Formats: sequence, C-alpha cells, structure tokens
Amino acid sequence: MMSPRTDKLVRRTTMVATITASYFLLTADYGPEPNVLDPIKKAILRAENRAKEFVLGSSEKPRENQIGSGNNSKENP
Repeated sequence: MMSPRTDKLVRRTTMVATITASYFLLTADYGPEPNVLDPIKKAILRAENRAKEFVLGSSEKPRENQIGSGNNSKENP
C-alpha cells in the first residue's frame, strides 16, 4: 500500500498525462477529409485563442480615428 502523499502524486500525474494525451489526439491532423472530431478540435482551438488573447492581450491593434485629430504630425511627418 502506498503512502497518501505518493498516492496523491500518482493520481495527479496520471490525470495530467491523460489530459495531455487526449489533447494531442484530438488536435492531430487527420488529413483533408472531415471527420467526427472536427467540431471538438475547433472548440479546443477557439478556447486556446481566447486564453492567449486573455493572457497576452488582444492581437488586434486598436484603431484610432485619425480624421480631425491634430496629433498626426508625429506619426506621419
């Protein structure tokens, strides 16, 4: 019988390994033909992009209204 600490470590390691293997299997490229896993793969990729945008900030640059602003002399000499 394992100690409680060892048992907890083994369970967590197994869970992380299972999640990692599932991620790679679900996001693998299975060729150009559509398959059953495509909706799941798209949802995972959307979640990845949302997490990246949340952590790193939006990839889109904010657009400023340049019409009528007098501060364009520094940006456009």
